[in-house]
Amino acid sequence: MLKKLSLLAATFIVATGTALADPVSGGRANAVIQPEPPSLMLGLVQNGPTQMVAGNVYESLLRYGPDLEPLPQLAKSWEISEDGLTYTFHLYDNVKWHDGEPFSAEDVVFSADVFLRETHPRLRQSLKYVESITAPDANTVVFKLNEPFGPFIGIFEVGTMPMIPKHIYEGTDYKANPANNTPIGTGPFKFTEWTKGSHILLTKNEDYYIDGLPYLDEIYWHIIPDAASRSVAFETGVVDILPGGSVENFDVPRLTAMENTCVTDKGWEFIGPLSWMWLNNREGPTADKRFRQAVMYAMDREFAKDALWNGLGKVAQSPVSSSTRFFSDDVSQYPYDPDKARALLEEMGYDGTPVRLLPLPYGETWQRWAEAIKQNLEEVGVKVEIVATDVAGWNQKISDWDYDLAFTYLYQYGDPALGVARTYVSSNIAKGSPWNNVEGYENAKVDELFAKAATAVSKEERQALYTQVQQILTDDVPVAWLLELGFPTIYRCNVKDLVTTAIGVNDGFRDAYIEK
Repeated sequence: MLKKLSLLAATFIVATGTALADPVSGGRANAVIQPEPPSLMLGLVQNGPTQMVAGNVYESLLRYGPDLEPLPQLAKSWEISEDGLTYTFHLYDNVKWHDGEPFSAEDVVFSADVFLRETHPRLRQSLKYVESITAPDANTVVFKLNEPFGPFIGIFEVGTMPMIPKHIYEGTDYKANPANNTPIGTGPFKFTEWTKGSHILLTKNEDYYIDGLPYLDEIYWHIIPDAASRSVAFETGVVDILPGGSVENFDVPRLTAMENTCVTDKGWEFIGPLSWMWLNNREGPTADKRFRQAVMYAMDREFAKDALWNGLGKVAQSPVSSSTRFFSDDVSQYPYDPDKARALLEEMGYDGTPVRLLPLPYGETWQRWAEAIKQNLEEVGVKVEIVATDVAGWNQKISDWDYDLAFTYLYQYGDPALGVARTYVSSNIAKGSPWNNVEGYENAKVDELFAKAATAVSKEERQALYTQVQQILTDDVPVAWLLELGFPTIYRCNVKDLVTTAIGVNDGFRDAYIEK
């Protein structure tokens, strides 16, 4: 017997609230993209700016609502077998690639089983649970797993599994294919023009398979390197949309006070950006669990949220974001309590050895945050030296484990097996990457719980296992979690339905329109 998970496109439109009024067709959306993407070929490059632009050119089988529940995209319906081993997707009819060629199930097989297995490291880890991907007919795709993998239904997002045209890439050198410069997808917008250092222009896909969509004629992405200039561009009406991270936080109150200006921190639920400080578990004071717990008590994270992030986001309660599946608040809590911090430092016999703190070199907000943490720690008796670096230097120091404390933020991708476990399992300790188990945390029980939870079939079993792992991690404090970041998207209020999914602007222009 199959567990039916069919959803129709009409349901999606109602569920996301796009029918406030009759949407209006036409117009250009002027948006900022920062920094300029290195490429728009989403199958080869998955950094943030690439996903933001190319997520409106390429598509995957599913989208995800703010509650992380799957919604139709190229797949109009799907079923999951009761044993969790077979996923069957039924594709929309009459889908075309932007060059006019028909899209079919064979493109899905090529994309997932051939192209992306080679080019997409994060997806490759999930595909190791897949025994076969087949196309029984042109509009049906079947994924058979070799064992249950709980978060599998969450990997069909455009940044994780973008569909790649088989007729263009099969048998070619993927990285050298000239089509990388003129990306071809099935999405609501077609790539038209890219003038380096100036702009990227996407235009309406007149042959889009969902009648009436998209509404906009164009998306014009302005490339403006200077943060102050990006703010001015919004103030003067040159741009209408500032995606999250486009401007310094201290400019947000001034910009959002302007007439006809709206702001939201929604649209990041799937990505779940969670900030923390790496704490070197190998040596020095940070190798002592009591020191790490003292750091948690010493930090005034409410101040950081209110003063540095303008009240957006949330104070993190654990290494799992509250927007990520299987989050639990039944864990050790660390309110701002300098006295507890001092008591822990005294108990461990902290001798005043200085610790080095690396800010994240992403702008003034992060520098100020490092200074605030330095002050918090020095108030409880910890000596702190701030070590300034550029982005390349930060990457190098973190990759080489050359730090004591260091700011970062990582994406969670909706499920602990996809974006959380990588930071804590001992098998992921390796020099050379700033995104794995950088802190050097080792706990056999945590390894076991993450492994069991990833392959458990029922939600109840997965929740119980992930609750246990969160309880252990919040006691051990391998990293010092800070905030669930609220990256504000600022836009003119007459731009409607821009953020309706769990990845926001990254796929939101399909449903957006400009109210006249």
